Amino acid sequence: MKITETCILEDRGIIYIEGSDTKNFLQNIVTNNLDKVTDNQSIYSSLLTPQGKYLFDFILAKHKKGYVIDCEKIELENLIKALNLYKLRSKLEILDLSNEFVVAAFPYEKYLSLESNQTPGFTIKYNEDPLILDPRNKKLGARLITNLEKLYLSLKKLNLKIVDKNIYYQESFELGIAQINSTKLKNKIFGIECNFEELNAIDFKKGCFVGQENTSRINLRNKLRRRLLPLKIKDGKIVEGDLIKFNNNEVGRVLIDGPYPFAIIKVTDPDIKEFEKEKLICGSANINIHIPDWLISKILT
Repeated sequence: MKITETCILEDRGIIYIEGSDTKNFLQNIVTNNLDKVTDNQSIYSSLLTPQGKYLFDFILAKHKKGYVIDCEKIELENLIKALNLYKLRSKLEILDLSNEFVVAAFPYEKYLSLESNQTPGFTIKYNEDPLILDPRNKKLGARLITNLEKLYLSLKKLNLKIVDKNIYYQESFELGIAQINSTKLKNKIFGIECNFEELNAIDFKKGCFVGQENTSRINLRNKLRRRLLPLKIKDGKIVEGDLIKFNNNEVGRVLIDGPYPFAIIKVTDPDIKEFEKEKLICGSANINIHIPDWLISKILT
């Protein structure tokens, strides 16, 4: 389902961080490199546990004198608490601006009518607010972080109308990118198992970040044996925690249920090539695993 109009993502929250220590503070804890972030470039990143397990993921952009973090709203308070835990004596302020700002997803074609640069994460200013080509996958289009009053003026100027946000989330699901109920992943899988390297969320050359030791060890030793993948339900119903079996062997577990289900799936032992096109048993349901195009070369070669 292609995004052709604008979707207001009310379930996204906005954090603003400003102060003289902001860049160094974020650089020391998040998985991506703050040196990449400029007025014209934003990043996708994450915050992991010290063991390298998933906690939060977000889009991070430069705005005015500070940085904005675009995250899942249900986890915003917990993310602020985690940031404050690492803040210590850093000279910075962490603000919740979710009541003032919204995130609107724009069609990729509309972005191209404004800007020719197709680098993921490329950012332009539209009415002084960041319009970001999605740093994970440009097929997700662009996202504008702005206040509501300016948004409606912008939509009118761009000749765009607002449509159901589920059109956007369905497209994200088809692309194999989890954005809804990511809180269900917390402390259950390693960040690198969320395909963060392929989605441009990890920079292994930047130096230290929280969880860096285990994350780098898994990467260097090529020990990534599981990945987060979307599921296609053929019949029946699945729930969080259901085991996924192939020939009576456990090959995965459902972590996110609902309309956009994801599971942690073994890609070795047995080799995923043996069952990636097969109908699998999951509780009382029959399912298939969907491997998105941008992951096929990593998994099936």
